Amino acid sequence: MSTASPEPHKSAKAKSPVPEHDTLYAARKKLYVRAVSGLFANWRWLLVWITQLIFYGLPWLSWNDRQAVLFHLTERKFYIFGWVFWPQDVFFLAILLIISAYALFFFTAVAGRLWCGYACPQTVYTEIFMWIEQKIEGDHVKRQKLDQAPMSGEKALRRGAKFFAWAVVALWTGFTFVAYFSPLDELLHSFRTVGFGPWETFWILFYAGFTFLFAGVLREQVCKYMCPYARFQAVMFDPDTLVITYDEERGEPRGTRRKNIDPRSVGKGDCIDCGICVQVCPTGIDIRNGLQYECIGCAACIDACDDVMDKMNYPRGLIRYSTENALKKHWGGKEILLHVLRPRTLIYGAILVAVSIAFVWGLAARDPLRVDIIRDRSSLGREIEGGLIENVYQLQVMNMTEAPRAFRLEVSGLPGVKIGGAERVDVPAASTQAVTLQVLVPYDSGSPGSNRISFEVTAEDDSSLSVKEETTFLIPR
Repeated sequence: MSTASPEPHKSAKAKSPVPEHDTLYAARKKLYVRAVSGLFANWRWLLVWITQLIFYGLPWLSWNDRQAVLFHLTERKFYIFGWVFWPQDVFFLAILLIISAYALFFFTAVAGRLWCGYACPQTVYTEIFMWIEQKIEGDHVKRQKLDQAPMSGEKALRRGAKFFAWAVVALWTGFTFVAYFSPLDELLHSFRTVGFGPWETFWILFYAGFTFLFAGVLREQVCKYMCPYARFQAVMFDPDTLVITYDEERGEPRGTRRKNIDPRSVGKGDCIDCGICVQVCPTGIDIRNGLQYECIGCAACIDACDDVMDKMNYPRGLIRYSTENALKKHWGGKEILLHVLRPRTLIYGAILVAVSIAFVWGLAARDPLRVDIIRDRSSLGREIEGGLIENVYQLQVMNMTEAPRAFRLEVSGLPGVKIGGAERVDVPAASTQAVTLQVLVPYDSGSPGSNRISFEVTAEDDSSLSVKEETTFLIPR
């Protein structure tokens, strides 16, 4: 009798393992980014220092006995040095967003992802967190060995120190962020007394948590999968956009060789296939495969390649800023510059300059006094003793300067029109004062129905600071 196992069911035969490429998400391979030095690394660190000195330093600056930069949500006022912005000034925010958009279009059309590579908060904080990681855990090789090593006292100590340092930076970043929206002196008092309010606590921890997560844990994942700019950058590039480029004609075929050997004598290009350009890339791409959407334009590969070229006594620039047309047509710097100043960039630049000038002019010509007039609709117009008609108005006087002021109130437009009551209002600095006014008109001064009158509000200490607003006066039929 045969002891062979029975033939499997036909349906079982049809089964096959799911191909690896059918998986929805690619497994992340942790990057151990190699430190790099050079011209562009110095520029990147310069931008790190500038942006962080501004971000961390502005809340500590004082201006006119207040915080220099404060977006005070409770008071619904934004303080930016000598300016005080109100909800009515949202127009300036819209213009500022337009300027930012056109600046992005302009600089991207000229030289690619300059913002991403040098000034984006994700890039800046990743650089800071990687520097902390390198100081505590060592270079890229030591970090990889530490990850692969079994848990030990030294490993736990180094990991704990790194996470603690990251947490301190993240919490300080969250605290500083909240200090732009809540007065710093109040936050410091809350810190000393451990008495943060619920919203302050939430936003400090929220911002700190995402700083820790994005800069310390996710890193390149944010740039590759979460940032929308990586996806639509292609429509903002053209063949004359300066991007980080590998000179394939000069570098191929790549391969190893001894130092000081002419690569053409051994049938090779200048690239020695060392892979350092990949090791220093914060998103882990190989720039030699061409421009990819993951490239953030940080130019770390340029610094790394130039260093290798120097050691091999080869000319620099195997990886460099260039354009697609420049590589194809072998242009020099002058030709590249002439094509960078093309109609597209000139139009972007002209619009950017025009909108910026309009923004500055709007700020300079901004009226420091505003008046809103609302007629009391509950008492449209009534006759009082003496043959007078009374209308009641609510005036909102906005003193947008940072000095208390007294304003004189006048009314005109109808014969015999006058204010029945105080004709002066005191408004504190950067404040709004509401005042109720009774306006009196002789019965026969105007026609029954709606009549035009004007309120004029003038600063007593500066006659040039004056606003005239029109409204209606109702005379009963």
